Amino acid sequence: MSSSGASAGAELRIICGPTAAGKSSIAMALAARHGLSIVSADSRQIYRGFDIGTAKPDADDRRRVPHHGVDVANPDERWSAARWAEDADRWIAQAGASRVLVVGGTGLYLRALVAPLFESPPLDQARRAALGTELEMLSVSDLRRWVTELDPPRAHLGRTQLLRAVEVALLTGRRLSDHQRVSARPRRYRARWLLVDPAQQLQPRIATRIDESFARGWLDEVRSLAEQVPFGAPAWKACGYEVVRSLAHGGITVASARDAILIATRQYAKRQRTWFRHQLNDASDQVTAVDPLDGNCEAVVEDWWSSGAHE
Repeated sequence: MSSSGASAGAELRIICGPTAAGKSSIAMALAARHGLSIVSADSRQIYRGFDIGTAKPDADDRRRVPHHGVDVANPDERWSAARWAEDADRWIAQAGASRVLVVGGTGLYLRALVAPLFESPPLDQARRAALGTELEMLSVSDLRRWVTELDPPRAHLGRTQLLRAVEVALLTGRRLSDHQRVSARPRRYRARWLLVDPAQQLQPRIATRIDESFARGWLDEVRSLAEQVPFGAPAWKACGYEVVRSLAHGGITVASARDAILIATRQYAKRQRTWFRHQLNDASDQVTAVDPLDGNCEAVVEDWWSSGAHE
C-alpha cells in the first residue's frame, strides 16, 4: 500500500458509529463550520447509482462540503478494504490530514486505514477451494462457534471475516490474529475517534430511516437498477437492496420487505457496535463518545475537534 499521503504519525479525525446513528449530520455541520473535507468510510456509498438505501449525501451536501469516497466504483466492481485505504490515503494527502474528517461505519475500512497492516499469509488455493465448499454450508452462528475456538479475537466479526479466520487457522496452523500481530507494519496515522451512538434510540432511528428511504423512492431506484446491474453485482449486498429487489419483482409484500430490512439493519448495527467496542477498547483515551440527541452534542463535537494538536 502506498504511503504517499501519510506523513507518518499524522493526526486523523474519525467520526464512526453504527448505521443511522447520526454520523453524517454531525460531520456535515462540523465540516461546514470549519471548511473541512469528508472522506466517506462506507463500503456501499462507493457504488454509483445505489443512493437512497445507502443514505448517500445528496448533491446539495456535496456542493456544501467536498466529499471523497462516494460514487467511485461501478456496481459490479469489488472494492477491498485495502483498495479503499489506498484511495483514502490519496484523498487525505490532497486535502491535508488536519483538514479532513473520515466518516463512516465500515470497520474494516477504518482498520485498514489506521491500524498496522500485515502481509497476508499465502494459502494453498486447491486446499482453500475444497475447504471453502464445506464452509459455505455453515451458518454464521456455526462459523462463529468455530472461530471462538480457533481465533477468539475475531469471533465477533461478520461472515466474510469469519470464513477468512477459519481458512487461515486451518490451512496455516496459525491464527490470523497472530499473523497480524507478528507481520504488522508501522501505523500511518494517529487516530482520534468520535463515536456517535444514540443508545436506546438507535432502533427507532433505523425504522425511521427505512420509512424515509421508501418515501424518497427507494423502490423506483431499485427497479431502475435491476434493469442495468447484474444480480450478482457486489453493490446489491448493501443492506436492504436485495429485499427491495425482491419487492420490485413481486416476490414479497411491502410490509414483509420493511420487516426484513428492519431486522437485517438492526443485526448489522449490533455487529457494528460490537466491532467498535472491541477495536476501540485499546484506544479508549483517544475516543470521545457522543449521543446526537443530547443537548450538549454540538459542544462535545466542537471540543473534540478543537482538542489536541492539528498539523
